[in-house]
Parts: sequence; structure tokens; C-alpha cells
Amino acid sequence: MQREVIFTEKAPIPGAYSQAIKAGNFLFLSGQGGIDPKTGKISAPGDIETQTDLAMKNIKAILEAGGTSLANVVTTTVFIDEIGKFEGFNNVYKKYFVEDPPARATVEVGHFPKGMCVEIQVIALVS
Repeated sequence: MQREVIFTEKAPIPGAYSQAIKAGNFLFLSGQGGIDPKTGKISAPGDIETQTDLAMKNIKAILEAGGTSLANVVTTTVFIDEIGKFEGFNNVYKKYFVEDPPARATVEVGHFPKGMCVEIQVIALVS
């Protein structure tokens, strides 16, 4: 099975990792946070709702670059800085997965650098 690196300028430019790797019929996305692709900076430090929305927009852009969409997401792993912010995160997240949401694990990680509140990792099917 071959692997293909996926990249789009519509999402934050990665460091020592790829935005996504396509392998077979799956697309594996690196964790995305509320980072503005134009500035490379975290948006609204400490604001989980704003950051979740931007993270999901970044994910959507990478999925599209990889030939798939949010409708084909199989599972997500969510890392949040404080479990008390879960409701704010979930209120935004569920707007992106209205019907038949993917499987999900959510983990409290404590402290992210520079005011980041959330990071979302995704695996999706590619038709």
C-alpha cells in the first residue's frame, strides 16, 4: 500500500509533520487546533468555541484536499485543556457533524502552549 502526503495552503503550514497522509482508502489527519492558516497564530487564546470552529474549518480544508469530506469521518480524537470547557467545545463540534457523527474519544490534557484549548485528530474514508 502506498502513502501520499496531503497538503493545502487553506490549513496551517505543518512543522515536522504532514497535514495528512492518505493510505489506501483512509486519510489520517494530524491534530488540528484553532490556528489561523494566514498568520500561523492561535486564534482567541483561551476561547474554546472560537478555536474549535477554526480547527474544524482547518480539518474540512485538509479533508477536501485529500479527496473526502466531513461526511466520511470515521473517528475523531479530541484533546482539550480543561474538561470544564467540554460543553463549549461540543456545542461547536456538533454543528459540523449534524447526522451520524463519527466515533469520538475526548481527553483532558491539562496545558497546551500559547493559549491553545483544543486539538482534533481525524481519520476519514476516501471514496
